[in-house]
Amino acid sequence: MKAKPLRLGKVTIGGKRPAFILGPCVIESEKFVWRMAKKIAEICVAEDVDLVFKSSYDKANRTSVRSFRGIGVHEGCEILSAIGHELEVPVTTDVHSPGEAEIAGEKIDMLQIPAFLCRQTDLLRAAAETGRAMNVKKGQFLAPLDVRNIAEKLVTFGNEKFCFTERGTTFGYNNLVADMRSLYWIREAGYRVIFDATHSVQRPGGEGDATSGDGVLAPVLARAAMAAGCDGMFMEVHEDPGRALSDGPSQIPLKDLPKHLRMLKAIHAAVS
Repeated sequence: MKAKPLRLGKVTIGGKRPAFILGPCVIESEKFVWRMAKKIAEICVAEDVDLVFKSSYDKANRTSVRSFRGIGVHEGCEILSAIGHELEVPVTTDVHSPGEAEIAGEKIDMLQIPAFLCRQTDLLRAAAETGRAMNVKKGQFLAPLDVRNIAEKLVTFGNEKFCFTERGTTFGYNNLVADMRSLYWIREAGYRVIFDATHSVQRPGGEGDATSGDGVLAPVLARAAMAAGCDGMFMEVHEDPGRALSDGPSQIPLKDLPKHLRMLKAIHAAVS
Protein backbone atom coordinates (compact mmCIF):
# COMPACT_ATOMS: atom_id res chain seq x y z
CA MET A 1 0.00 0.00 0.00
CA LYS A 2 1.48 3.34 -1.06
CA ALA A 3 0.78 6.50 0.90
CA LYS A 4 -0.59 9.53 -0.89
CA PRO A 5 1.93 12.36 -1.32
CA LEU A 6 1.92 15.01 1.41
CA ARG A 7 2.07 18.58 0.11
CA LEU A 8 3.83 21.35 2.04
CA GLY A 9 3.67 24.43 -0.16
CA LYS A 10 6.05 23.75 -3.04
CA VAL A 11 7.47 20.64 -1.37
CA THR A 12 6.02 17.14 -1.68
CA ILE A 13 6.81 14.35 0.76
CA GLY A 14 6.23 11.05 -0.97
CA GLY A 15 6.49 12.34 -4.51
CA LYS A 16 9.04 11.71 -7.24
CA ARG A 17 11.67 13.93 -5.59
CA PRO A 18 13.07 13.43 -2.10
CA ALA A 19 12.31 16.15 0.44
CA PHE A 20 15.10 17.50 2.63
CA ILE A 21 14.38 18.70 6.16
CA LEU A 22 17.42 20.78 7.05
CA GLY A 23 18.48 23.34 9.62
CA PRO A 24 20.33 23.88 12.90
CA CYS A 25 19.23 21.92 15.94
CA VAL A 26 18.09 24.96 17.92
CA ILE A 27 17.47 28.67 17.36
CA GLU A 28 20.59 29.97 19.08
CA SER A 29 19.58 33.56 18.31
CA GLU A 30 17.42 35.35 15.75
CA LYS A 31 20.45 36.57 13.81
CA PHE A 32 21.97 33.08 13.79
CA VAL A 33 18.89 31.24 12.54
CA TRP A 34 18.24 33.79 9.78
CA ARG A 35 21.84 33.46 8.62
CA MET A 36 21.60 29.66 8.59
CA ALA A 37 18.22 29.66 6.84
CA LYS A 38 19.41 31.95 4.05
CA LYS A 39 22.61 29.98 3.46
CA ILE A 40 20.83 26.61 3.48
CA ALA A 41 18.11 27.91 1.15
CA GLU A 42 20.75 29.24 -1.26
CA ILE A 43 22.49 25.86 -1.31
CA CYS A 44 19.23 24.01 -1.92
CA VAL A 45 18.35 26.30 -4.84
CA ALA A 46 21.81 25.78 -6.33
CA GLU A 47 21.56 22.00 -5.92
CA ASP A 48 17.90 21.87 -7.01
CA VAL A 49 16.55 20.11 -3.92
CA ASP A 50 13.26 20.63 -2.08
CA LEU A 51 13.79 22.23 1.34
CA VAL A 52 11.75 22.19 4.52
CA PHE A 53 13.60 24.42 7.02
CA LYS A 54 13.81 23.12 10.59
CA SER A 55 14.97 24.55 13.88
CA SER A 56 13.73 24.21 17.46
CA TYR A 57 12.55 27.05 19.68
CA ASP A 58 13.04 24.84 22.74
CA LYS A 59 15.01 21.67 23.47
CA ALA A 60 12.79 20.34 26.20
CA ASN A 61 14.64 17.08 26.92
CA ARG A 62 18.25 18.22 27.29
CA THR A 63 20.46 15.84 29.27
CA SER A 64 21.53 18.46 31.83
CA VAL A 65 19.58 21.21 33.58
CA ARG A 66 22.50 23.51 32.69
CA SER A 67 22.15 22.99 28.93
CA PHE A 68 20.87 25.72 26.61
CA ARG A 69 17.22 25.17 25.69
CA GLY A 70 16.12 27.93 23.33
CA ILE A 71 14.22 31.18 23.00
CA GLY A 72 10.65 30.01 23.64
CA VAL A 73 7.59 29.09 21.63
CA HIS A 74 6.12 32.52 20.84
CA GLU A 75 9.32 34.21 19.67
CA GLY A 76 10.58 31.07 17.97
CA CYS A 77 7.43 30.50 15.93
CA GLU A 78 7.32 34.16 14.89
CA ILE A 79 10.89 33.95 13.60
CA LEU A 80 10.35 30.65 11.77
CA SER A 81 7.15 31.91 10.20
CA ALA A 82 8.95 35.03 8.95
CA ILE A 83 11.75 32.88 7.52
CA GLY A 84 9.24 30.72 5.70
CA HIS A 85 7.45 33.69 4.17
CA GLU A 86 10.59 35.55 3.08
CA LEU A 87 12.44 32.52 1.70
CA GLU A 88 9.26 30.87 0.38
CA VAL A 89 9.97 27.52 2.03
CA PRO A 90 7.85 25.48 4.44
CA VAL A 91 9.09 25.42 8.03
CA THR A 92 8.89 22.87 10.81
CA THR A 93 9.65 22.77 14.52
CA ASP A 94 8.97 20.40 17.40
CA VAL A 95 6.14 20.86 19.89
CA HIS A 96 6.12 19.41 23.39
CA SER A 97 2.65 20.05 24.83
CA PRO A 98 -0.92 20.58 23.64
CA GLY A 99 -0.56 24.29 24.40
CA GLU A 100 2.57 24.57 22.27
CA ALA A 101 0.89 22.69 19.44
CA GLU A 102 -1.95 25.22 19.42
CA ILE A 103 0.49 28.16 19.32
CA ALA A 104 2.75 26.64 16.67
CA GLY A 105 -0.23 25.54 14.60
CA GLU A 106 -0.99 29.20 13.82
CA LYS A 107 2.44 29.84 12.28
CA ILE A 108 4.25 26.60 11.36
CA ASP A 109 3.66 24.48 8.24
CA MET A 110 4.53 21.10 9.77
CA LEU A 111 4.51 20.24 13.47
CA GLN A 112 7.16 17.79 14.61
CA ILE A 113 6.34 15.35 17.41
CA PRO A 114 9.54 14.47 19.35
CA ALA A 115 10.51 10.82 19.56
CA PHE A 116 10.13 10.61 23.34
CA LEU A 117 6.59 12.03 23.04
CA CYS A 118 5.37 10.09 20.01
CA ARG A 119 2.75 8.12 21.98
CA GLN A 120 1.42 11.05 24.05
CA THR A 121 -2.23 10.97 23.04
CA ASP A 122 -3.12 14.49 24.19
CA LEU A 123 -0.19 15.97 22.26
CA LEU A 124 -1.08 14.00 19.13
CA ARG A 125 -4.70 15.12 19.39
CA ALA A 126 -3.77 18.77 19.81
CA ALA A 127 -1.34 18.66 16.88
CA ALA A 128 -3.86 16.86 14.68
CA GLU A 129 -6.60 19.33 15.49
CA THR A 130 -4.54 22.26 14.23
CA GLY A 131 -5.04 20.86 10.73
CA ARG A 132 -1.32 21.22 10.04
CA ALA A 133 0.86 18.50 8.60
CA MET A 134 2.77 16.46 11.18
CA ASN A 135 6.10 14.69 11.26
CA VAL A 136 6.16 12.11 14.03
CA LYS A 137 9.60 10.95 15.13
CA LYS A 138 9.50 7.21 15.83
CA GLY A 139 10.45 6.64 19.46
CA GLN A 140 13.81 5.05 20.17
CA PHE A 141 11.86 2.45 22.15
CA LEU A 142 9.48 1.39 19.36
CA ALA A 143 9.59 -1.32 16.72
CA PRO A 144 8.95 0.04 13.21
CA LEU A 145 5.40 -1.24 12.83
CA ASP A 146 4.39 0.17 16.21
CA VAL A 147 3.82 3.39 14.29
CA ARG A 148 0.51 1.89 13.17
CA ASN A 149 -0.97 2.70 16.57
CA ILE A 150 0.20 6.31 16.30
CA ALA A 151 -1.26 6.56 12.81
CA GLU A 152 -4.59 5.22 14.06
CA LYS A 153 -4.71 7.94 16.71
CA LEU A 154 -4.02 10.71 14.19
CA VAL A 155 -6.60 9.43 11.72
CA THR A 156 -9.13 9.09 14.54
CA PHE A 157 -8.42 12.72 15.47
CA GLY A 158 -9.26 13.74 11.90
CA ASN A 159 -5.87 14.36 10.36
CA GLU A 160 -4.21 12.17 7.74
CA LYS A 161 -1.49 14.69 6.84
CA PHE A 162 1.41 13.02 8.58
CA CYS A 163 4.67 11.19 8.00
CA PHE A 164 7.01 9.26 10.24
CA THR A 165 10.73 9.73 10.79
CA GLU A 166 13.11 6.89 11.62
CA ARG A 167 15.81 8.14 13.98
CA GLY A 168 17.45 5.03 15.39
CA THR A 169 16.58 2.55 18.12
CA THR A 170 18.11 2.25 21.58
CA PHE A 171 20.82 -0.40 21.51
CA GLY A 172 22.44 -0.96 24.86
CA TYR A 173 23.73 2.00 26.84
CA ASN A 174 24.48 5.39 25.21
CA ASN A 175 24.01 4.00 21.72
CA LEU A 176 21.51 3.95 18.87
CA VAL A 177 21.29 1.72 15.82
CA ALA A 178 19.47 2.64 12.61
CA ASP A 179 17.89 -0.43 11.04
CA MET A 180 17.32 0.21 7.34
CA ARG A 181 14.66 -2.50 7.28
CA SER A 182 12.53 -0.06 9.26
CA LEU A 183 12.22 2.24 6.25
CA TYR A 184 10.95 -0.60 4.07
CA TRP A 185 8.47 -1.85 6.64
CA ILE A 186 7.02 1.59 7.40
CA ARG A 187 6.61 2.38 3.70
CA GLU A 188 5.09 -1.05 3.01
CA ALA A 189 2.56 -0.36 5.77
CA GLY A 190 1.41 2.63 3.72
CA TYR A 191 3.08 5.52 5.51
CA ARG A 192 5.43 8.22 4.28
CA VAL A 193 8.82 7.89 5.93
CA ILE A 194 11.76 10.24 6.45
CA PHE A 195 15.21 9.19 7.65
CA ASP A 196 16.92 11.28 10.32
CA ALA A 197 20.62 10.90 9.63
CA THR A 198 21.94 13.12 12.41
CA HIS A 199 19.90 11.97 15.40
CA SER A 200 20.56 8.37 14.41
CA VAL A 201 24.28 8.86 15.14
CA GLN A 202 23.75 10.35 18.59
CA ARG A 203 25.14 8.70 21.70
CA PRO A 204 22.53 9.73 24.30
CA GLY A 205 24.19 10.85 27.50
CA GLY A 206 27.53 9.79 26.03
CA GLU A 207 29.39 12.65 27.70
CA GLY A 208 27.77 12.18 31.08
CA ASP A 209 25.93 15.49 31.22
CA ALA A 210 25.51 15.84 27.46
CA THR A 211 24.78 13.78 24.36
CA SER A 212 27.72 12.93 22.15
CA GLY A 213 27.61 11.53 18.64
CA ASP A 214 29.40 10.22 15.58
CA GLY A 215 28.68 13.05 13.15
CA VAL A 216 31.09 11.68 10.57
CA LEU A 217 28.73 8.71 10.15
CA ALA A 218 25.60 10.78 9.47
CA PRO A 219 26.29 11.05 5.70
CA VAL A 220 27.08 7.33 5.61
CA LEU A 221 23.70 6.43 7.09
CA ALA A 222 21.99 9.01 4.88
CA ARG A 223 23.38 7.32 1.77
CA ALA A 224 22.30 3.90 3.03
CA ALA A 225 18.78 5.15 3.80
CA MET A 226 18.37 6.79 0.41
CA ALA A 227 19.43 3.55 -1.24
CA ALA A 228 17.06 1.52 0.94
CA GLY A 229 14.18 3.79 -0.03
CA CYS A 230 12.67 6.73 1.83
CA ASP A 231 10.61 9.80 1.03
CA GLY A 232 13.03 12.32 2.40
CA MET A 233 16.06 13.08 4.53
CA PHE A 234 16.31 14.92 7.84
CA MET A 235 19.73 16.37 8.65
CA GLU A 236 20.66 18.99 11.18
CA VAL A 237 23.22 21.43 9.79
CA HIS A 238 25.40 23.99 11.58
CA GLU A 239 27.95 26.51 10.37
CA ASP A 240 30.34 25.45 13.15
CA PRO A 241 29.23 22.21 14.89
CA GLY A 242 32.04 22.46 17.41
CA ARG A 243 30.44 25.63 18.80
CA ALA A 244 26.81 24.56 18.54
CA LEU A 245 24.70 25.04 21.65
CA SER A 246 22.91 21.71 21.12
CA ASP A 247 23.79 18.41 19.41
CA GLY A 248 27.05 19.72 17.98
CA PRO A 249 28.73 16.28 17.74
CA SER A 250 26.07 14.94 15.37
CA GLN A 251 25.36 17.97 13.15
CA ILE A 252 26.69 18.25 9.61
CA PRO A 253 29.00 21.19 8.79
CA LEU A 254 27.30 23.69 6.50
CA LYS A 255 30.29 23.74 4.15
CA ASP A 256 29.82 20.02 3.45
CA LEU A 257 26.10 20.23 2.70
CA PRO A 258 26.34 20.71 -1.11
CA LYS A 259 28.38 17.57 -1.72
CA HIS A 260 26.08 15.50 0.50
CA LEU A 261 22.99 16.75 -1.33
CA ARG A 262 24.51 15.93 -4.70
CA MET A 263 25.36 12.41 -3.58
CA LEU A 264 21.93 11.78 -2.06
CA LYS A 265 20.17 13.07 -5.19
CA ALA A 266 22.27 10.75 -7.33
CA ILE A 267 21.48 7.75 -5.15
CA HIS A 268 17.77 8.54 -5.20
CA ALA A 269 17.84 8.79 -8.98
CA ALA A 270 19.66 5.47 -9.25
CA VAL A 271 17.19 3.52 -7.11
CA SER A 272 13.94 5.21 -8.16
